[in-house]
Amino acid sequence: MSIRTLDDLLAEGVSGRRVLVRADLNVPLDKQTGDITDDGRIRAVLPTLGALVEAGAKVVVCSHLGRPKGAPDPQFSLSPVAGRLGELLGAPVHFATDTVGESARSTVADLADGQVALLENLRFNAGETSKDEAERGAFADQLAAFGDAYVDDAFGAVHRKHASVFDVPARLPHVAGRLVLREVEVLSKLTGAPERPYVVVLGGSKVSDKLAVIEALLPTVDRLLIGGGMCFTFLKAQGLEVGTSLLEKDMVDTCRNLLERANGKILLPVDVVVADAFAPDAAHDTVRVDGIPSHRLGLDVGPETVAGFSAALSQAKTIFWNGPMGVFEMPAFAAGTRGIAEAITKADAFSVVGGGDSAAAVRALGLDESSFGHISTGGGASLEYLEGKTLPGIAALEN
Repeated sequence: MSIRTLDDLLAEGVSGRRVLVRADLNVPLDKQTGDITDDGRIRAVLPTLGALVEAGAKVVVCSHLGRPKGAPDPQFSLSPVAGRLGELLGAPVHFATDTVGESARSTVADLADGQVALLENLRFNAGETSKDEAERGAFADQLAAFGDAYVDDAFGAVHRKHASVFDVPARLPHVAGRLVLREVEVLSKLTGAPERPYVVVLGGSKVSDKLAVIEALLPTVDRLLIGGGMCFTFLKAQGLEVGTSLLEKDMVDTCRNLLERANGKILLPVDVVVADAFAPDAAHDTVRVDGIPSHRLGLDVGPETVAGFSAALSQAKTIFWNGPMGVFEMPAFAAGTRGIAEAITKADAFSVVGGGDSAAAVRALGLDESSFGHISTGGGASLEYLEGKTLPGIAALEN
């Protein structure tokens, strides 16, 4: 790729210059307290922000959080993120209570060299996500007015054709931040010539969400291990009873076709943990996949499946994992995800955790993040990259 980097920008000198940084600070918040429950995405942007601060730039950070409907919504405010970002940077972060309004203008104007400001949620403005190019462009004009240069370090958003990701780079000198650069370098290893055996683990709820990446990966992987809620549609395609488990009936024929074309590459669960209800305290036990009761639902893969998947992973030299094996948020149904994650860490392989719920599971289960080769910050972006799609944010940086 012909993308200029943060180091290129730093070499030109940024002291006293305003640098607009698109970050992905879309962190999960506790619905009751509003506290941040996982600050992984904030930590991920620190190398870029720290380098700019040290070089004396006036750093203006912008991000989205959640899915507000194009208007201010207090539950999606970035205010708690500003506080946590300040703690991690070791200096106050000046928070603008709007995105491109009077507060933002005055906050940016008052920045001294080496200081950081955070603008309020980009998605409080309809222009950020608008499909109308004129509306999106008008918002991009307002954002670009806050910077003399632009850094994209929001890999989790590069697959979106949004104003701050796609349109702002066309208006300012632009570079890739350290996180975006690292993400692209890592994923390029997977799409280029990965060391073999190359094993992919896919979980999550829906086959339809992963169909495109399965289609793209089948010709290139050595083994494809499928767990999570999506496995039940594959099991149904094999003619098995899946009880009240998550099932996409309209995808059964597609799964049957994938299994026929896979030439044995696809490995499915042999046992699952079934429960009476989708609840943390539901009565549950482990059954073979050909013995799922009609009134029960599967919420995790079983120990025999973990052992079989682990054996396949132990042979791998390259591993990509996207999607949990079960409802890991509930302790009773977390063993499958933990077992597979631990097997990945033990393999003598270059491992990539494909963001989203997989990255959240690593942290929620207290696993050592450094024992994985790379933990992506962008679940959707990483999948689309592996599918071979053009990512608007990356294309904008290449231009």
